[in-house]
Amino acid sequence: MQSYWMQMSDEATVLEIRDTAVPQPGANQLLVRMRAASLNRGEFVSGHGLHGQAGSWKAIGGEGAGEVVAVGAEVTRFRAGDRVMGRCAGAFAEYALMEDIEAMAMPASLSWEEAASVALTFLVSYDMLVLQGRLRAGDWVLINGVSSGVGVASLQLAKALGAKVIGTSGSADKLALLQSLGLDVAICTRTPDFAAAVLEVTQDHGADIVINTVGGTVFAENIRAMAFEGRLATVGYVDGVVKAELDLAALHAKRLAVFGVSNKLRSKAQRAAALPAFVADVLPHIAAGRIKPHVDRVFDFARLQEAKDRMEAGGHVGKIVLRMPPAG
Repeated sequence: MQSYWMQMSDEATVLEIRDTAVPQPGANQLLVRMRAASLNRGEFVSGHGLHGQAGSWKAIGGEGAGEVVAVGAEVTRFRAGDRVMGRCAGAFAEYALMEDIEAMAMPASLSWEEAASVALTFLVSYDMLVLQGRLRAGDWVLINGVSSGVGVASLQLAKALGAKVIGTSGSADKLALLQSLGLDVAICTRTPDFAAAVLEVTQDHGADIVINTVGGTVFAENIRAMAFEGRLATVGYVDGVVKAELDLAALHAKRLAVFGVSNKLRSKAQRAAALPAFVADVLPHIAAGRIKPHVDRVFDFARLQEAKDRMEAGGHVGKIVLRMPPAG
């Protein structure tokens, strides 16, 4: 089978297509004929630590969708022929293994490309907004970099749960597009100058939950924009800035909560622990079309480099997806 591998250094990444053996499922795994897999910026960013040691090669791709070909001896939830989606190491390949505890039955209403865009982004959004963010209907949610994959998923999930959403982006065109997905307030900016606008639109209440997909350059401004007992989630640092000023007086007086969202150090069991609640709380919205995973562009399998270039250029809105070769 064909699969993509990547070597990462501090300066650059190198992609390579290899012919490798089809993997065999372990006792608690599914062998999946991949139909689509989506890109996630963190896998291509050296500082995120998702790739491994600099200079090493690794099979890449983190989530996707496809048909079950075979199951391990202890798998009871799925069988050959089932359509599944989920987290999937080495997903940029014709075949890949999914852990039984991380796989989800694919709603019939989704295309392969849409299903490939659910597992990582929406589970991360669920973690930020619900599990740690304690979102309530009527809350104000501020999303920095709202046009990113996680940003769009967080916008859609927050709206489905009854929140009001403010989004920042440097592109007026992207913000206009996202208003069709329910974005309530659009702030067009690439600089940390949005707190006053957030306070004005919320009538000095501030943001109850902040989703920071940008990094350290907006951290202090987010603190200034937050409501009493607000919650701030940091999920990425595409700006490359990993240190920021923290106003302890504001943290103290406003009783703020600041937390990170990453799967880097979590075990498989820890990652999968939220899946039953996610399936119960979020998947019905997706299956019914109230949330529709937003696919920016689909690239054929041989064009992963182009897909990666588009993502890193920041021209996308939502998820970029790789379509696997037709079944032979």
